Amino acid sequence: NEETEIVVNVGGVRQVFYGDKLNQYPETRLAELINCLSGGYDSIFSLCDDYDPGKREFYFDRDPDAFKCIIDVYYFGEIHMKKGICPICFKNEMEFWKVDLKFLDDCCKTHLSEKKEELEEIARRVQLILDDLGVDASESRWKKCQKYIWKFLEKPESSYPARVIAVLSFLFILISSVVMCVGTIPDLQVVDAEGNRMEHPTLDSIETACIGWFTVEYVLRLISSPNKLHFALSFMNIVDVLAILPFYVSLTLTHLGAKLMELSNVQQAVQALRIMRIARIFKLARHSSGLQTLTYALKRSFKELGLLLMYLAVGIFVFSALGYTMEQSHPETLFKSIPQSFWWAIITMTTVGYGDIYPKTTLGKLNAAISFLCGVIAIALPIHPIINNFVRYYNKQRVLETAAKHELELMELNSAEGKAASFKSELEDLEREGKDGPFYNSRLKVSHSDTFIHLLSEEKHYRTRLQSCK
Repeated sequence: NEETEIVVNVGGVRQVFYGDKLNQYPETRLAELINCLSGGYDSIFSLCDDYDPGKREFYFDRDPDAFKCIIDVYYFGEIHMKKGICPICFKNEMEFWKVDLKFLDDCCKTHLSEKKEELEEIARRVQLILDDLGVDASESRWKKCQKYIWKFLEKPESSYPARVIAVLSFLFILISSVVMCVGTIPDLQVVDAEGNRMEHPTLDSIETACIGWFTVEYVLRLISSPNKLHFALSFMNIVDVLAILPFYVSLTLTHLGAKLMELSNVQQAVQALRIMRIARIFKLARHSSGLQTLTYALKRSFKELGLLLMYLAVGIFVFSALGYTMEQSHPETLFKSIPQSFWWAIITMTTVGYGDIYPKTTLGKLNAAISFLCGVIAIALPIHPIINNFVRYYNKQRVLETAAKHELELMELNSAEGKAASFKSELEDLEREGKDGPFYNSRLKVSHSDTFIHLLSEEKHYRTRLQSCK
C-alpha cells in the first residue's frame, strides 16, 4: 500500500518511510519490510535485529551515517558517500540494505576502487610475509634452498646477512660507476705497445671484480626465481643484463674479433659497448625506495609530461620562426635558417643560454625575452602535479607498509587469543577429570613452548583489518 508507513531505527536514528517511496526499489531491504508484517515474527526478524509491535518500529544495529547516505536513492535515485566514511564499510552497508552499487555515483566509485586496490596490496604484502615465515615440510631440499637464496638476495629486511649482502651490492655498484668515470682521466690511463691509450690495469681489475659480483648475483637470482620468465622480462633485471653484457661482449671481441674484422673496427665496437656501462647506475634503483618512487611518479605523470613537451614544441616552433624572421635584417645574423633557430629556441625557453647563438636586433631581443618567459611558465605548469604524484605515492607506500605490519600484529594477537582459549579449555578439562601427574605437566609444557609463527599461516575466522577496514 502506498500509504503504508514504517518507522526504522538505525543506531538510534529514527526515520519514517512511506510505501510509495520504498516500492520504487522493491528488491531493497526497506521495501521488504512493508510486506514482512503479514508473514509473522519469523519473517520480521529475518530482516531486522529487533521489532517493537506497539510502535511498529524496526531496529537495526547498523551505521547511521552510512544509512543517511543510502536512503538518498529513494529520493534522488543516486547515492553519494560522505567524507570520512570508509568505502569498504559503505559498500558492506549497501549490500546489507540490498541497494545495488550501480546507484553509487562515479566519484564515490573511484574512492571505492582505490580502497580495494589498497586492501589487495596489503593482503599481497601480508601473504608474502607469511610465505617467508611458513615452512612447508613437503617441499624438497632443493625447493627450500631455492626459497632461501631468493629471500637472501631479494629481501634485505628478512635477516641481518641479507642486509649485509644488499649493502655490499650497493657498494659494488658505486665502485664500478666511479671506476668507469675515473678510467677516462688521461693522467690515470696507460699507453699500450701500439700507442693507444687504455685503462689502468688496476682499474681494469677492479672492474672485472665488480662484473664478477654482478654476474654471480644475477645467476643466483635467476636460478632461485620462482618465475623465470617474469624474472627475465622485469625492467630491473633487463638493466642488470645490460650492465653485465658489454663486459663479456668486449672480452669476446678483443680476443676473437681480430680474426674476423680489422683491429680498428674491433676497437670502435669495444668503445661503443663500454658506453653501455652507464646502465649499471640504474641498478641503484633496486636498493633505493626513493628512486623507485620517483620512477613510479614519472610513469603516472605521462600526461603532464606530454603537455610539457607539447607546450615547448609549439613555443620552439613559433619563437624560432619569429627569431629567424626578425634577425634577417642584420648583416651579421647568426640565424641562418629556421631549423638552426630551433637550437636557439630550445636553450632560451629552458633558460640555459649557451651564448653560441643570440639575437642582435631590438625586435630579436624582445622576442628572446618573451620566449624565455613563456618557457619558464610552460615548464612550471606541470611540475606541481608531478610533485603531487610523487608525494601521494610515497605516502601511500608508507601507509601500506604500516597497515601490513598492523595486520600481522592483529593476526598474531588473534592467534594468541585462540591459543589461550584452547589452553584454558584443556586446563578445565584436565581439572574436571582430575588428572594430575606427568601427562598433565607435559601438556602444560607443550602449550607454553608453542610459538605464534606457525599459527599465522593457519586459516582463522577472526575479524581482521582486511574485513573491517577499521
